[in-house]
Amino acid sequence: MTGAKDGGPTLDGDIKSLVRERDRADSGTPQQRDERPPVRISDVIIGPDGKPRCAWAGTGDSPLVRYHDNVWGARTYDESALFEALTLGVFQAGLSWEIVFAKRDAFQKVFHGFDVAKVARMTSREISQLVEDTSIIRNRAKIEATVNNARAMLTASPSLADLAKTYKIEGKRPPRSLAEIPTSTPKAEAFAKQLKSQGYRFVGPTSVYAFMQNIGAVNDHIHGCFRAVDHDAPAAT
Repeated sequence: MTGAKDGGPTLDGDIKSLVRERDRADSGTPQQRDERPPVRISDVIIGPDGKPRCAWAGTGDSPLVRYHDNVWGARTYDESALFEALTLGVFQAGLSWEIVFAKRDAFQKVFHGFDVAKVARMTSREISQLVEDTSIIRNRAKIEATVNNARAMLTASPSLADLAKTYKIEGKRPPRSLAEIPTSTPKAEAFAKQLKSQGYRFVGPTSVYAFMQNIGAVNDHIHGCFRAVDHDAPAAT
């Protein structure tokens, strides 16, 4: 992003311009509005629906957009939601989020709606069957890690929810660009170290920071995105 310090427009001014562009788009017919291309400035984008979003989510009706709008950054300590976020992070290692989110529904199906107890009971035969399942990412180590992590969630103390509360980041201002979003933090490093000591797998600092972002322990929606907040959001119920 080119900011005021570089002699360019500020993001606040850019968002106002984007809103004016959105209002002009809204004045057209539904067909005309659908045909208008997304308006992008730096790392925030306004799509055909008129909502400013983190540009990495894209526009339209895609799994990544729906996850951005409804899940990513929303505070939750629900067991299945925590397990899903942890699992998606396991499978994302070395891959793009687009690939992972495109298979989110399939993961939900094969991992029993992310029911921790059911996944913890999965057998080696079931794991081998998943390795042959083309609807998901067929990585045996990641599948085995997911079953292992479910078992760890059932036995570890403190619980994953309690740890997430301990390591949440309060009062963080929204990043002004994608470049401001870290891939890890000292808190994520400490969190990862504790999870590894409890027997969790595929939980390096980068994966754990992504987990923190997913469950709302930190809100990294970019300034100008309709999901960004200037203070800590209330816990999701």
